[in-house]
Amino acid sequence: MVNTVSRAVLILEHLADHDDQGVSDIAKILEMPKSSTHSILSTLEHYSLVEKDERSGRYHLGLKLVELGYRAQGELGLVRVGRPFIQGLNRDTDETVHLTVLDHREVLYVDCVESRLRLRTYSVIGVRAPLYCTSVGKALLAWQDDTYIAAYLAETDFKPETSRTITDTAALRIEIEKIRSQGYAIDDREHEDHLRCIGAPIRNSRGEVFASVSVSGPEVRMTPERVKELSARVIGVAADISRKLGFRD
Repeated sequence: MVNTVSRAVLILEHLADHDDQGVSDIAKILEMPKSSTHSILSTLEHYSLVEKDERSGRYHLGLKLVELGYRAQGELGLVRVGRPFIQGLNRDTDETVHLTVLDHREVLYVDCVESRLRLRTYSVIGVRAPLYCTSVGKALLAWQDDTYIAAYLAETDFKPETSRTITDTAALRIEIEKIRSQGYAIDDREHEDHLRCIGAPIRNSRGEVFASVSVSGPEVRMTPERVKELSARVIGVAADISRKLGFRD
Protein backbone atom coordinates (compact mmCIF):
# COMPACT_ATOMS: atom_id res chain seq x y z
CA MET A 1 0.00 0.00 0.00
CA VAL A 2 1.38 3.40 -1.00
CA ASN A 3 2.07 5.36 2.20
CA THR A 4 1.31 8.81 0.74
CA VAL A 5 -1.99 7.63 -0.73
CA SER A 6 -2.94 6.02 2.58
CA ARG A 7 -2.20 9.28 4.41
CA ALA A 8 -4.25 11.24 1.87
CA VAL A 9 -7.22 8.95 2.44
CA LEU A 10 -6.86 9.29 6.22
CA ILE A 11 -6.83 13.08 5.88
CA LEU A 12 -9.98 13.05 3.74
CA GLU A 13 -11.75 10.74 6.18
CA HIS A 14 -10.67 12.96 9.09
CA LEU A 15 -11.98 16.11 7.39
CA ALA A 16 -15.27 14.31 6.70
CA ASP A 17 -15.73 13.96 10.46
CA HIS A 18 -13.97 17.15 11.61
CA ASP A 19 -14.55 20.06 9.25
CA ASP A 20 -12.28 23.13 9.22
CA GLN A 21 -9.00 21.79 10.53
CA GLY A 22 -5.56 23.37 10.40
CA VAL A 23 -2.37 21.60 9.31
CA SER A 24 -1.04 21.32 12.87
CA ASP A 25 -4.31 19.87 14.18
CA ILE A 26 -4.50 17.27 11.39
CA ALA A 27 -0.86 16.28 11.76
CA LYS A 28 -1.18 15.92 15.54
CA ILE A 29 -4.40 13.91 15.54
CA LEU A 30 -3.29 11.59 12.70
CA GLU A 31 0.26 11.39 14.06
CA MET A 32 1.85 12.52 10.82
CA PRO A 33 4.83 14.82 10.22
CA LYS A 34 3.61 18.37 9.75
CA SER A 35 5.68 18.84 6.59
CA SER A 36 4.23 15.80 4.81
CA THR A 37 0.72 16.67 6.01
CA HIS A 38 1.07 20.14 4.48
CA SER A 39 2.42 18.63 1.24
CA ILE A 40 -0.48 16.19 0.94
CA LEU A 41 -3.04 18.90 1.70
CA SER A 42 -1.51 21.14 -0.96
CA THR A 43 -1.82 18.34 -3.53
CA LEU A 44 -5.42 17.60 -2.52
CA GLU A 45 -6.19 21.31 -2.75
CA HIS A 46 -4.70 21.45 -6.25
CA TYR A 47 -7.21 18.81 -7.38
CA SER A 48 -10.10 20.49 -5.48
CA LEU A 49 -10.46 17.50 -3.17
CA VAL A 50 -9.99 19.87 -0.23
CA GLU A 51 -10.38 23.62 0.03
CA LYS A 52 -8.48 26.08 2.19
CA ASP A 53 -9.95 29.09 3.94
CA GLU A 54 -7.37 31.78 3.17
CA ARG A 55 -8.22 33.81 6.27
CA SER A 56 -8.05 31.03 8.83
CA GLY A 57 -5.72 28.65 6.99
CA ARG A 58 -8.05 25.77 7.82
CA TYR A 59 -9.10 23.03 5.43
CA HIS A 60 -12.41 21.39 4.58
CA LEU A 61 -13.58 18.90 1.97
CA GLY A 62 -13.71 20.19 -1.60
CA LEU A 63 -16.48 20.21 -4.17
CA LYS A 64 -14.60 17.75 -6.38
CA LEU A 65 -15.59 15.02 -3.93
CA VAL A 66 -19.25 15.93 -4.46
CA GLU A 67 -18.77 15.56 -8.21
CA LEU A 68 -16.99 12.22 -7.85
CA GLY A 69 -19.61 10.97 -5.42
CA TYR A 70 -22.39 12.01 -7.77
CA ARG A 71 -20.75 10.21 -10.67
CA ALA A 72 -20.21 7.06 -8.62
CA GLN A 73 -23.81 7.14 -7.43
CA GLY A 74 -24.99 7.66 -11.00
CA GLU A 75 -23.02 4.70 -12.31
CA LEU A 76 -24.19 2.44 -9.49
CA GLY A 77 -27.75 3.59 -10.05
CA LEU A 78 -27.43 2.91 -13.75
CA VAL A 79 -26.28 -0.66 -13.18
CA ARG A 80 -29.02 -1.33 -10.63
CA VAL A 81 -31.75 0.18 -12.81
CA GLY A 82 -30.40 -1.05 -16.13
CA ARG A 83 -29.73 -4.68 -15.18
CA PRO A 84 -33.29 -6.04 -15.73
CA PHE A 85 -33.53 -4.23 -19.06
CA ILE A 86 -30.25 -5.58 -20.44
CA GLN A 87 -31.21 -9.06 -19.24
CA GLY A 88 -34.44 -8.73 -21.19
CA LEU A 89 -32.62 -7.50 -24.29
CA ASN A 90 -30.23 -10.44 -23.99
CA ARG A 91 -33.15 -12.90 -23.78
CA ASP A 92 -34.82 -11.34 -26.80
CA THR A 93 -31.73 -11.36 -29.01
CA ASP A 94 -29.48 -14.05 -27.50
CA GLU A 95 -26.58 -11.70 -28.19
CA THR A 96 -24.22 -9.99 -25.75
CA VAL A 97 -25.57 -6.78 -24.23
CA HIS A 98 -23.35 -4.11 -22.68
CA LEU A 99 -24.11 -1.11 -20.49
CA THR A 100 -21.58 1.74 -20.61
CA VAL A 101 -20.92 5.27 -19.35
CA LEU A 102 -19.00 8.25 -20.67
CA ASP A 103 -15.75 8.51 -18.72
CA HIS A 104 -13.80 11.63 -19.70
CA ARG A 105 -13.29 11.03 -23.44
CA GLU A 106 -13.64 7.28 -23.44
CA VAL A 107 -16.42 4.76 -22.98
CA LEU A 108 -16.30 2.62 -19.83
CA TYR A 109 -18.10 -0.74 -19.79
CA VAL A 110 -19.94 -1.14 -16.46
CA ASP A 111 -22.23 -4.15 -16.94
CA CYS A 112 -22.81 -7.00 -19.36
CA VAL A 113 -25.02 -10.00 -20.05
CA GLU A 114 -23.29 -12.44 -22.38
CA SER A 115 -24.84 -14.46 -25.15
CA ARG A 116 -25.19 -18.16 -24.44
CA LEU A 117 -24.00 -19.06 -27.91
CA ARG A 118 -20.51 -20.44 -28.40
CA LEU A 119 -19.57 -17.82 -30.98
CA ARG A 120 -20.22 -14.57 -29.11
CA THR A 121 -18.92 -11.27 -27.83
CA TYR A 122 -17.40 -11.62 -24.37
CA SER A 123 -17.81 -9.35 -21.34
CA VAL A 124 -15.41 -6.41 -21.04
CA ILE A 125 -16.66 -4.92 -17.76
CA GLY A 126 -14.17 -2.37 -16.42
CA VAL A 127 -12.52 -1.90 -19.80
CA ARG A 128 -12.33 1.45 -21.60
CA ALA A 129 -12.56 1.93 -25.36
CA PRO A 130 -12.50 4.83 -27.83
CA LEU A 131 -15.67 6.77 -28.56
CA TYR A 132 -15.07 7.06 -32.29
CA CYS A 133 -15.05 3.36 -33.25
CA THR A 134 -17.54 1.67 -30.90
CA SER A 135 -21.32 1.81 -31.18
CA VAL A 136 -21.70 2.69 -27.49
CA GLY A 137 -18.99 5.33 -27.82
CA LYS A 138 -20.46 6.92 -30.92
CA ALA A 139 -23.91 6.91 -29.30
CA LEU A 140 -22.41 8.82 -26.37
CA LEU A 141 -20.43 11.22 -28.55
CA ALA A 142 -23.26 12.10 -30.93
CA TRP A 143 -25.44 13.65 -28.24
CA GLN A 144 -22.81 15.74 -26.48
CA ASP A 145 -22.89 19.49 -27.06
CA ASP A 146 -21.10 21.06 -30.01
CA THR A 147 -18.30 22.44 -27.83
CA TYR A 148 -17.49 18.98 -26.48
CA ILE A 149 -17.58 17.42 -29.95
CA ALA A 150 -15.37 20.12 -31.47
CA ALA A 151 -12.77 19.69 -28.71
CA TYR A 152 -12.94 15.91 -29.01
CA LEU A 153 -12.39 15.97 -32.77
CA ALA A 154 -9.54 18.47 -32.45
CA GLU A 155 -7.67 16.72 -29.64
CA THR A 156 -8.21 13.00 -30.24
CA ASP A 157 -5.52 10.88 -31.87
CA PHE A 158 -7.62 8.71 -34.17
CA LYS A 159 -6.02 5.30 -34.63
CA PRO A 160 -7.32 2.63 -37.00
CA GLU A 161 -8.40 -0.30 -34.83
CA THR A 162 -9.40 -2.15 -38.02
CA SER A 163 -9.35 -1.30 -41.72
CA ARG A 164 -12.90 0.08 -41.34
CA THR A 165 -12.27 2.49 -38.46
CA ILE A 166 -13.30 6.09 -39.17
CA THR A 167 -10.21 8.22 -38.60
CA ASP A 168 -11.15 11.30 -40.65
CA THR A 169 -12.83 14.07 -38.64
CA ALA A 170 -15.01 15.20 -41.54
CA ALA A 171 -16.27 11.65 -42.02
CA LEU A 172 -16.90 11.32 -38.29
CA ARG A 173 -18.94 14.53 -38.26
CA ILE A 174 -21.11 13.07 -41.03
CA GLU A 175 -21.44 9.88 -39.00
CA ILE A 176 -22.51 11.88 -35.94
CA GLU A 177 -25.27 13.61 -37.89
CA LYS A 178 -26.45 10.24 -39.20
CA ILE A 179 -26.53 8.81 -35.68
CA ARG A 180 -28.55 11.76 -34.39
CA SER A 181 -31.01 11.37 -37.26
CA GLN A 182 -31.61 7.63 -36.88
CA GLY A 183 -31.35 7.48 -33.08
CA TYR A 184 -28.68 4.79 -32.82
CA ALA A 185 -25.05 4.08 -33.72
CA ILE A 186 -23.44 1.13 -35.47
CA ASP A 187 -19.98 -0.31 -35.07
CA ASP A 188 -19.60 -2.09 -38.40
CA ARG A 189 -16.40 -4.04 -37.70
CA GLU A 190 -14.69 -0.76 -36.77
CA HIS A 191 -13.36 -1.74 -33.34
CA GLU A 192 -12.89 -5.46 -33.89
CA ASP A 193 -12.89 -7.42 -37.13
CA HIS A 194 -15.94 -9.63 -37.72
CA LEU A 195 -18.01 -7.87 -35.01
CA ARG A 196 -21.06 -5.66 -35.40
CA CYS A 197 -22.73 -3.69 -32.61
CA ILE A 198 -25.78 -1.45 -32.22
CA GLY A 199 -25.65 1.28 -29.56
CA ALA A 200 -28.25 3.75 -28.29
CA PRO A 201 -28.01 6.67 -25.83
CA ILE A 202 -29.28 6.70 -22.24
CA ARG A 203 -30.26 10.00 -20.59
CA ASN A 204 -30.27 11.01 -16.95
CA SER A 205 -33.05 12.96 -15.22
CA ARG A 206 -31.68 16.23 -16.64
CA GLY A 207 -31.82 14.90 -20.19
CA GLU A 208 -28.06 14.55 -20.55
CA VAL A 209 -26.67 11.56 -22.46
CA PHE A 210 -24.25 9.97 -20.01
CA ALA A 211 -24.58 6.27 -20.77
CA SER A 212 -25.44 3.87 -23.57
CA VAL A 213 -26.52 0.31 -24.21
CA SER A 214 -25.53 -2.03 -27.01
CA VAL A 215 -26.18 -5.40 -28.60
CA SER A 216 -23.15 -6.99 -30.22
CA GLY A 217 -22.36 -10.20 -32.03
CA PRO A 218 -20.37 -11.80 -34.83
CA GLU A 219 -21.03 -10.51 -38.33
CA VAL A 220 -22.30 -13.93 -39.46
CA ARG A 221 -25.35 -13.42 -37.22
CA MET A 222 -25.40 -9.63 -37.01
CA THR A 223 -26.07 -9.10 -40.70
CA PRO A 224 -26.98 -5.61 -41.95
CA GLU A 225 -30.60 -6.78 -42.16
CA ARG A 226 -30.61 -8.01 -38.55
CA VAL A 227 -28.86 -4.84 -37.36
CA LYS A 228 -31.66 -2.77 -38.87
CA GLU A 229 -34.25 -5.09 -37.35
CA LEU A 230 -32.75 -4.92 -33.84
CA SER A 231 -32.06 -1.18 -33.83
CA ALA A 232 -35.60 -0.27 -32.73
CA ARG A 233 -35.35 -2.75 -29.85
CA VAL A 234 -32.06 -1.24 -28.65
CA ILE A 235 -33.47 2.30 -28.90
CA GLY A 236 -36.52 1.17 -26.92
CA VAL A 237 -34.45 -0.37 -24.12
CA ALA A 238 -32.30 2.78 -23.90
CA ALA A 239 -35.47 4.87 -23.64
CA ASP A 240 -36.91 2.57 -20.96
CA ILE A 241 -33.75 2.86 -18.85
CA SER A 242 -33.74 6.65 -19.32
CA ARG A 243 -37.33 6.92 -18.10
CA LYS A 244 -36.55 4.70 -15.11
CA LEU A 245 -33.69 7.08 -14.27
CA GLY A 246 -36.10 10.02 -14.24
CA PHE A 247 -35.88 11.36 -17.79
CA ARG A 248 -39.09 12.77 -19.19
CA ASP A 249 -39.44 13.42 -22.91
